[in-house]
Amino acid sequence: MNSLHMWGGRFKQFFLDNKFVLFLLVLLLIGLNILVFTKASFIFTPFIVLVETIALPVVLTGVAYYLLNPIVDFLERKKVKRIYSILLLYIVIIGLITISIVSVIPLLREQIMSLVDNFPRYVHIVEDQIKQLIGSQFFNQAQQTLNINLTDLASKISDQASTILNSTFTGVGTFIGAVTEVVISIVTVPFILFYLLKDGKKLPLFILKFVPTRLREQTYVVMSEMNHRLSSYIRGQIIVSFCIGCLLFIGYLIIGLDYASLLALVAACTSIVPYLGPTIAITPAIIIALVTSPFMLVKLIIVWTVVQLFEGKFISPQIMGKNLHIHPVTIIFVLLTSAKLFGVIGVILAIPGYAVIKVVVTHLFDWFKNRSDLYEKTNEDIS
Repeated sequence: MNSLHMWGGRFKQFFLDNKFVLFLLVLLLIGLNILVFTKASFIFTPFIVLVETIALPVVLTGVAYYLLNPIVDFLERKKVKRIYSILLLYIVIIGLITISIVSVIPLLREQIMSLVDNFPRYVHIVEDQIKQLIGSQFFNQAQQTLNINLTDLASKISDQASTILNSTFTGVGTFIGAVTEVVISIVTVPFILFYLLKDGKKLPLFILKFVPTRLREQTYVVMSEMNHRLSSYIRGQIIVSFCIGCLLFIGYLIIGLDYASLLALVAACTSIVPYLGPTIAITPAIIIALVTSPFMLVKLIIVWTVVQLFEGKFISPQIMGKNLHIHPVTIIFVLLTSAKLFGVIGVILAIPGYAVIKVVVTHLFDWFKNRSDLYEKTNEDIS
C-alpha cells in the first residue's frame, strides 16, 4: 500500500506538477484530436461550406471598415451623429463609383481591348528585337545547340493557349458560378458594412462575454493589438498602393508610355502585396516599353527607380511606419508559403494573417513564460 502511494506521489510529481511535461501532454492530446478529426473530415463539411460562403464578404467588409471607420469617427468627434456620417459617406462613395463608371472604365476598356488586339504584333516585334540584340549568327547557333525551333515553340504556345481557351469555355458554368458568388458578396458588403460602422465598437464587448472572467482583461489587450495591427496595415498598404499608382501614372504620361492608365492601375493593385507586387507590376510595362523602343525602356527604368525610391524613403515610412515589426525576409517567406498553400488569396491575406497570428502566439508565449519555471525573470518581464 505504501509502495502504491509512493508510486502515485512520484507520478503526480513527475507528470502533474511538472509544467513542461504537462504542456507536452496537452500538445499530444491536441495532436490526437487533429488526427481523429482528419479521419472524420465529413464532420466539418457544413462548417467549411459556411466559411467559404461568408469569407469573401467578411474580408471585403473588413477592408472597407478599416478604411472608412476613421472618417466616421472624425465626423462623430465633430458632433455629427454616427448614422448621418455613414449615410453621407455612402452618398459620396456612390458618387465616386458613378464617376468611375462614366469616365474611367470606358478608358480602361479601350486600352485593354487595344492591348489584346496588338498583343500578337508585340510578340513578333519582341522576337525581332531579341534577334537583333543577340545577333543572328549567335542566335541560330544557340538554337542548334539547344535544339530549339522558335516556330515550333510559338506554335506549341498557340496550341496551348487554344486549349486553355477551349477549357475556359467548357467550364463557363463554373466561371459564371464564381462570378455570381463574387457579385453576391459585393452586393452584401454595403449592408454588413453599415451595421459594422454603426455598432462596431460594441463587438469586442460582445465577444468578451463568452470569455472567462479571469481572461477578459488579457483577451481585450490581445484583441486591441490585433485590431491596431490590422488597421495600420490595411489602411497604410492601400494608401501606399494608391500613391504608387498615381506617381507611376504621372511618370508614364511624362515619358509617353502607351497604356499609361492601365499599367498604373495594374501597379497600384499589385503593390498591395509587398516586395513581390512591384516585380509583377513592372513586367507588362517592360514588355510594352521594349516594343516601343530601347530608349523608352531606359526612360521606364528611370521612372520606376524614382518612384520606388520615393515610396521607400518618404511614403511608406510616413504612412506605414514600423507598425508590423516584420523583417523583410520573413515577409518574403510568408508570401511564398501562402502562395504555395492558398494561391492568390493566400498572397493577399498573408501579411495581415501573419500579423494576427504573431500577436496571438506572442501573448501565448508570454503567458507560458509567466506560468512556467523554465525561464528566468528579466527586467522586461517584470516591467
